[in-house]
Amino acid sequence: MAGGFLILGFTLWDEISGTRIEMEHRNSILIVEDDVNINGLLREALDKEGYRCTQAFSGTEARMLLQENQYSVVLLDLMLPGIPGEEVLKDVREKGNTPVIILTAKDTIDDKVEVLRGGADDYVTKPFDIKEVIARVEVQIRRTETGCAEEKRRRLTYQEMELDRENFTVKVEKTELPHITKQEFSILELLLKHPKKVFSKEEMFEYAWKEQYMGETKTLDVHISNIRKKIKAVTDKEYIETVWGIGYRLHP
Repeated sequence: MAGGFLILGFTLWDEISGTRIEMEHRNSILIVEDDVNINGLLREALDKEGYRCTQAFSGTEARMLLQENQYSVVLLDLMLPGIPGEEVLKDVREKGNTPVIILTAKDTIDDKVEVLRGGADDYVTKPFDIKEVIARVEVQIRRTETGCAEEKRRRLTYQEMELDRENFTVKVEKTELPHITKQEFSILELLLKHPKKVFSKEEMFEYAWKEQYMGETKTLDVHISNIRKKIKAVTDKEYIETVWGIGYRLHP
């Protein structure tokens, strides 16, 4: 367990929200290298470190695999039969932010600058020490996992609702709710942080207004009603459930 996440096999659970996150591609490496010996050496070493490796021996094969699968890291040779490595790198960047480590005999500063500007995350010159390659793979995976954790802290999601703390926006089914007030945002933030919990009106009032609850419920009830109206304008799905005699929770 790390940072509020519990890893079971290749499934990630967020302990705070109880959300199940698929992680089938976690710690999977795509090795794109036409030299059979080098490709085999990389796979053997990475297998021993616990990574799941897929081998490609041409740019064409790599493109096909990338269209059908996700990987934690791509180890990419540039001089490939079929589609050149530079084109494979473009494919990866068009698809997303999967880290790419270039493996090549080109060792001038200009060569390195060119591929790094082209979207590569790191660069290893042949001949290489296998320990260095493994270390660089570990660095890229750590960076990715750190980025995912930061994104998780910035965004809260529940079903088709997404709350962005940095941009102060709430979206439902990818449509931004209009004119969300500070208190409305705080109410939804509290509910999304703990989607299975029933909150009392006192808890919700003190979280959203940052002041002591004095027993008056109309203010909170009006804000809940306004949130529901804004959601209703986007979807018929109910997101906030009234728990009579207690307060509110997210609709399961």
